[in-house]
Amino acid sequence: MLDTSKAMTRPQHAADDHPAFPPARVGVLLANLGTPDNYDYWSMRRYLNEFLSDRRVIDYSPWIWQPLLQLIILTKRPFTSGAAYKSIWNHEAGESPLMTITKDQTAKIKAAMQERYGDKVLVDFCMRYGNPSTKSKVREMRDAGCQKILFFPLYPHYAGATSATANDEFFRAMMQEKWQPTTRTVEPYYQHPKYIEALAQSIERAYADLETRPDILVCSYHGVPIRYLMEGDPYHCQCQKTTRLLKERLGWADTEIKTTFQSKFGPEEWLKPYTVEEVARLAEAGKKNIAVCAPAFSADCIETLEEINEEIKESFEHAGGEHFTYIPCLNDDDAHIEALSTVIGENLQGWLD
Repeated sequence: MLDTSKAMTRPQHAADDHPAFPPARVGVLLANLGTPDNYDYWSMRRYLNEFLSDRRVIDYSPWIWQPLLQLIILTKRPFTSGAAYKSIWNHEAGESPLMTITKDQTAKIKAAMQERYGDKVLVDFCMRYGNPSTKSKVREMRDAGCQKILFFPLYPHYAGATSATANDEFFRAMMQEKWQPTTRTVEPYYQHPKYIEALAQSIERAYADLETRPDILVCSYHGVPIRYLMEGDPYHCQCQKTTRLLKERLGWADTEIKTTFQSKFGPEEWLKPYTVEEVARLAEAGKKNIAVCAPAFSADCIETLEEINEEIKESFEHAGGEHFTYIPCLNDDDAHIEALSTVIGENLQGWLD
């Protein structure tokens, strides 16, 4: 909950019955994908229904997709997805790891903004699906006096199914406001030097802790249908550039790093190579010791903690792989927070500096 305790004031020379307002401030609203409230059937069904009903995520005709979703997928998938969430759930906090990590990231970014701007900036987070909703946080920021809001989708790479749908929801929330704040959205930061540096440092630390250097680093990005690339989505190109910049920063050869894509869903062909298949091929080709990182995720979540560290690891080991190392997302690592805070500062120029 945002602090709305600042003294309320009326505009100069206003009548006594004029509504009072809090002092004008700037809001920084971080946005991540979302999380179910719990891993039980109905919590999972609500979350999956919202997620899979998003036309940015599944763009098939609703006349075809919705009967399939409501009558078949949502009767079965909440059980399997719920079991997957249960296996990674933060039971102590009663929330998913994504929620815990996003809270930690927000707290650290808030401290960085406080140090730089004092009480002129408010920092909070929202989720595209589930809670806290984008609409509720936009309203809280408006009530707290934010006449300007910087909206920051926490996706290094742009994709219609991530950055765009987060922005869509933000603008829908803005449509409900009688007095709309001035707004900016943050562009993808997939090639920002501080982001690449944070990634490189995390790889170097992980490798330093291993007894044997991995034969190859697999950079596994969340996939999208290849049709999206053909329709103009820049996601594939941005992922490839991140891998190249990371390779150059590390000073590695092409044979030491590889780009793959995970989380295929539905009958369409998606961006290739598929991570789950590629790790098996690597094992069969003699690469018995591999490391996997997930540069497209700003925080560990179901796709990294369960899919990579369980399903993809199992595929590698089943094909004869011996040593599988998952390198965690940047999460609330200090270098990552510095990178995100730098991006925020660059986007606040002209508003505060």
